[in-house]
Amino acid sequence: MVAAMSDFVSGSAIADARQVLDRIRANMRVTIKGKDEVIDQVLVCLIAGGHVLLEDLPGVGKTTLAYSLARSTDCAFARIQFTSDLLPGDVTGVGIYDEQAREFVFKRGPVFANVVLADEINRATPKTQSALLEVMERGKVTADGATHAAGTPFMVFATQNPVDYEGTFPLPESQLDRFLMRLRMGYPKAADEMEILRAAHTTYDAMALEPVATRVEILRLQALVGEVFLEDSVLEFVLRIVGATRTETEFRAGVSVRGGLALKRAAQARALLQGRDFVVPEDVQELAAPVLAHRLALARPGADALEERHTVGDTLRKILAALPPPV
Repeated sequence: MVAAMSDFVSGSAIADARQVLDRIRANMRVTIKGKDEVIDQVLVCLIAGGHVLLEDLPGVGKTTLAYSLARSTDCAFARIQFTSDLLPGDVTGVGIYDEQAREFVFKRGPVFANVVLADEINRATPKTQSALLEVMERGKVTADGATHAAGTPFMVFATQNPVDYEGTFPLPESQLDRFLMRLRMGYPKAADEMEILRAAHTTYDAMALEPVATRVEILRLQALVGEVFLEDSVLEFVLRIVGATRTETEFRAGVSVRGGLALKRAAQARALLQGRDFVVPEDVQELAAPVLAHRLALARPGADALEERHTVGDTLRKILAALPPPV
C-alpha cells in the first residue's frame, strides 16, 4: 500500500498540510477550551469542503467556534440570526432598482461570506431555510435568472436548538443531507470552564485572534483531500456500513448515496488531518456517527426528537460493532 500511495500525494505536501492544520488547531484552542475533538471534526469539515450543523444548548460556544475558525483562516465571517420573520432575500440577497442605470442590481446577502453562521436555523420557516439549499450544494446563488458565485472557501455553520423547543421548525431531510456532520459542543470540564471565566473577553468580537492560514492554503488543502488514497477494502467497508443502514428495521430509510460519498470524503480529510496520505478503517469508524446519524430517522412514529437522536446513535454503534473492519 505504501508504494501505491506515493503515486498520489508527495510526502512534502502531507507535511506542509499538517503544519497548516496544526497552526489552525493551536490558534483555535486559544478561545475554544477543552474541545480538541470538536475542533478536529470542524477542521475535517473545512478541508473536506463540507458544512456543519451544531446542535446544542445556547451558550456553550457554538458561535465562538465558528468565529474562531474564520479568524484563524483569514476568512470573511457573516452571522445570520434566523427568526420566524426572516425572508429568503435576507439570506441570499435581493434585486434593487438602480435609478441611474435603470435596471435592477443584485445586492448580495450575508451568505456571500466564506464562513457563514446560520444561528438558530430551525427558528426560521421552511421557505427561508430552503434559501440555503442551492448555495450549500453548489456554492452559488441564483436570483432573477442570474447566477452569482459565493466566496471560496465556503462553509455554513448552522446552529440548532433541540427540535422540541417551542417556536422551531424541523429541518427537512433534503437540507439535513447537505450538512457533512452534525456535532455537539457539550459543557466544558471544570478546569476548562475556569479558564473561560478568567478570560477578559465576554463576546467573540473581543477575541484577539490573528490569522495563521490563508484562504489559498485552505483551497490547496481541499484539493489535496481528494488525492488521499483509499484502498478498495476500505471503500467496501464504507459500502457495508451504508448498506447496513438500508436493511436496518429501526430506520425509516437508509443512508443515501450522497451520505456514502460524504463519509468517504470525510475519512480522506481525517487522514490528511492526521498527517497520512491514506485512509485507514479507524477514520471511517470515528466519523460514521457524526456524518451519518443526522441522515437517518426512526421507522416507528411517536418518538420525540431526543429519543430519536439517542436511538439512531445507539443503532449506528451496534452496526459498526457488528461489521469487522478490513485488515
